[in-house]
Amino acid sequence: MISRLDFIGVPSTDADRSRKFYGETLGLRSDPKAEYEFWVGDTCFAIWEPARLGIEFQPSKNAHPALHVDDVAAARAELEAKGVEFQGEILDTGVCRMALFTDPDGNDLMLHHRYAD
Repeated sequence: MISRLDFIGVPSTDADRSRKFYGETLGLRSDPKAEYEFWVGDTCFAIWEPARLGIEFQPSKNAHPALHVDDVAAARAELEAKGVEFQGEILDTGVCRMALFTDPDGNDLMLHHRYAD
């Protein structure tokens, strides 16, 4: 019945600030047809402001979208140089490496690289 993931909704208290973070800081590909949407491969990150719909803002927690990078340590260093703060050290599960961080609204994100088949 379900054939794909159409988008991930990214709640924000300031869509313009989020647009700058996802576009400039993370370098995600912007959607030429939608000012507040960005692409990671075939997955769309759609920024929205819950308060505009009368919904209380709550950041997305404990469901970290895993953003693939070839080298977690290098990507982390690049983002740290842009002011992104990470939570703890790089984790190595024996299958993958990951580094956890949040966007300016506190939404959980992760850099991820699976090295085992």
